[in-house]
Amino acid sequence: MDQLLAMKAFCRVVETGGFTSAADALDMPKATVSKIVGELEGHLRVRLLNRTTRSVQVTKEGAIYYERASAWLQQLPDIDSVFDGERVKPRGRLAVHTSSWVASEVLIPALPQFQAEYPEIEIEIGVSDRSVHMIREGADCAIRGGELSDQTIISRLLGSSPWLTAAGPDYLERHGIPRHPDELTDGHALIHYRLARTGRPTAFRFERGEDRVTITGRSILSVNESNAHLAAGIAGLGVLQSFEWKLRPAIKEGRLVPILTEWVRPNHPFHVLYPSNRYMNTRLRVFIDWLVKVFAEIYRPERTA
Repeated sequence: MDQLLAMKAFCRVVETGGFTSAADALDMPKATVSKIVGELEGHLRVRLLNRTTRSVQVTKEGAIYYERASAWLQQLPDIDSVFDGERVKPRGRLAVHTSSWVASEVLIPALPQFQAEYPEIEIEIGVSDRSVHMIREGADCAIRGGELSDQTIISRLLGSSPWLTAAGPDYLERHGIPRHPDELTDGHALIHYRLARTGRPTAFRFERGEDRVTITGRSILSVNESNAHLAAGIAGLGVLQSFEWKLRPAIKEGRLVPILTEWVRPNHPFHVLYPSNRYMNTRLRVFIDWLVKVFAEIYRPERTA
């Protein structure tokens, strides 16, 4: 039995939730993956997985073995680097998950700088506005906005963005400029951002001193993808509320106009996350340090629109 291959196969089954997905990820026949994992169980003399025709469940012993095996596998590249100098020049694959807007407007435009400094690191970007299961998706890290609740992940704050409410100039010419959030409920159309995880639209929230206003309003359009959300506002389909980072270029170009600027809501934080069972290898460490610098440059108070 090739124990290293068996450990990799078992960990991939756990991470992907099944033998079929694991086989696809490993580019191996499903029967081979099942056979290898069975041999590993025989070697350890313990059942790691409970298999049914519909699902694969990790046993208590399997969970313990996975935690230790996956951590060890994550360390392998850095163990090898003792002799090949990887600590000076990190190399290998790094899987990053992020939203479409962060990918297209933040991460990808800045990547030439990172690749010039670390040419042997291969970046694999997974783009989705939904919150992915990082271990199951095989992600080394993810960039996410909002408050954090998952205690199984480690996070580092990248920055926080103010919110802005805006609309296209043509829309405001047709419907007028609202002077109070309550006016958005009468004669105005709102472009809602629909959360990919729940399918529910996010409410517009406003704060001024002690006043708090929450608006759902009339919506003729809702979207669950960040670039489409921005495009709808630029197209004059209604009023949208989003991050200053995201709206800044369109405002600067005159394609969007900020409104209700005296009303604010708490800043929206952005974090880079990685699973607690992931070893912080050199590739991940230098990438996260670089991300912090990129986001610091994107948002500086003196540049706020």
